[in-house]
Amino acid sequence: MVLVESEAASWVRDSGTIEAVRLETRRARMRRRRFDTIAVHGVYDMSEALRNQGAILEPVFAGPSQHFATSEEMAAALAYEVPAWGYSRIANPTVGYVEETLALLESYGSAIEASACMTSSGMSAVHMATMPFLDVRAGRRMNVVAGAACYGGTFMLFSERYSAERGVDVRWVADPGDMAAWEALIDDETRFVYVETPSNPTVTVTDVEALADVAHRHGVPLVVDATIATPALLRPLALGADVVVHSVSKCLAASGAAIAGVLVSRPDILTRVGSEEMRSDFAKYVKLLPGRDHGPTLSAASAFAVLNDLRTLRGRVDQMSRSALKVARFLAGHPAVKAVHYPGLDTHPARDVAVRQMRLVDSEAGDGGPERFGFLLGVEIAGGAAAARRVLDGLELVFRATDLGRVKSVATIPAISTHLQQGSQGRALADVPANLIRLSVGCEHPDDVIADLDHALAYAGAA
Repeated sequence: MVLVESEAASWVRDSGTIEAVRLETRRARMRRRRFDTIAVHGVYDMSEALRNQGAILEPVFAGPSQHFATSEEMAAALAYEVPAWGYSRIANPTVGYVEETLALLESYGSAIEASACMTSSGMSAVHMATMPFLDVRAGRRMNVVAGAACYGGTFMLFSERYSAERGVDVRWVADPGDMAAWEALIDDETRFVYVETPSNPTVTVTDVEALADVAHRHGVPLVVDATIATPALLRPLALGADVVVHSVSKCLAASGAAIAGVLVSRPDILTRVGSEEMRSDFAKYVKLLPGRDHGPTLSAASAFAVLNDLRTLRGRVDQMSRSALKVARFLAGHPAVKAVHYPGLDTHPARDVAVRQMRLVDSEAGDGGPERFGFLLGVEIAGGAAAARRVLDGLELVFRATDLGRVKSVATIPAISTHLQQGSQGRALADVPANLIRLSVGCEHPDDVIADLDHALAYAGAA
């Protein structure tokens, strides 16, 4: 196709408009569907299949770059004037399908038109979701307020990379359920509020709606890590959060075939810093500008693996949650166990918040009700740190690994693995004792998991 310059510009603009309308039409159509349907299809419909030689599954676009019909199209695409993917460090069609699906799932049941940005890992998602707010041009006395009950990698990012290396004042909230404690630490130089709920590994539950109110009264955004809940149980944007992050490597991609992360944002986030472009569509801004320059890229192959796992998300979360509750009840009654941290137990200090927030999406009351509390347990062994190691070593079915959210059950001792680097003071602040075993319950029959735990507790002589 050969076009004169004016014709080329007109053709590019018209084709770009058509593509944008097609995508918005698919989004609007899927917003009318139920959660499971969105998880299975995303925005990849029959029209998309016919444009990809009839492929029912989303194709893997493995190539690093896009061919353009004309130089005019190339110039417009790389200036972000028309929809395109251009180069896989910036965007990729397979990755785009995952982003669209997760944006729809996170905003499900609300009027929010969310957007998403996939990253190469959960930690890159946390970094890209928080780093843009740390703009030194807006003032050098900045601080962030964060819940200390969080993943060890997040703790190290904030305490080492942000605080020690860049001079950011990181203010930790020891009890994230204490709204007065959050309020007391936020001031005119606070850039964002950050919480993980339920937290890893102590399964602390925070009232997202109440915390969003606190943050917004001070004009700062709330960033929530909802990895342990997934959108099948908790959708923080609908409760007032501005940005949600996930380590997609966990329950969203439960087969264990991919490492990935995602940040999802509502439109028009509340922030004291940044451009209007950043405020209006934060995830898109991160994807096309800071993401372009930092390069936390997710591969197309990993995106394809994530897509296939997402299709069964709700059913898996339901099964894993039911099994985890049964396991938690068993452990709570075992003489070798000092304490079990699980929101489904009556002993959990924030059970009322968990019951209100964590509900299986599209679930009606019956067979125990719609309340589900996730797959993660924190188990304190009565015999101390040495006994916890003996229990871990005695497992024969449950894998000893630092992963979680998998279809296969895994366990670790955070004090010697995921939270080792933050040191004894950091672990004390986050209330991560040396005798704590973090147990992620998978899709095995719960009776087999219980039998393995019973064997390990007895075999280790912890009773």
